[in-house]
Amino acid sequence: MTTRREVRERVMQALYAFELGGGDAAHIIRTLLKPQLAEDEAGLRFAETLFLRVLDRREEADAIIATHTENWDLSRIALIDRLLLRMAITEMLAFEDIPPKVSINEAIEVAKRYSTEKSGKFINGILDAVLLDLQKNGRLKKSGRGLIGMETLRDRVAS
Repeated sequence: MTTRREVRERVMQALYAFELGGGDAAHIIRTLLKPQLAEDEAGLRFAETLFLRVLDRREEADAIIATHTENWDLSRIALIDRLLLRMAITEMLAFEDIPPKVSINEAIEVAKRYSTEKSGKFINGILDAVLLDLQKNGRLKKSGRGLIGMETLRDRVAS
């Protein structure tokens, strides 16, 4: 069984290939995700869903990132960092059952492994600000486990 972090790493790699190759989503899923996750049906389903939702929400995620990276052109952000930000934002917006802090922590940990020395702190700062804004604007739709830790966030936003 594959861990969710390993699935996220595979999705980040698939997004990277898609971005660099100008890709075809079905081809990327068939050649990069399915072979790696063939033994884990649940992991493969999560990977395919996350991959496709990130692609569908790319413009929305980039707009959110841009509001929190003033004086930075989006193209200047390291590609892996950009992809991880998109993934975490997509998880916050489109996966009701994943707590936002899990999405943030996973993005930070994957960045530490695959990106620059400062990427973890950069991603943490951006995603913390994104989370506060999404909560303040009522854009987080979380249920079940997704609500864990939201009470303290609401208190921080209300203050």
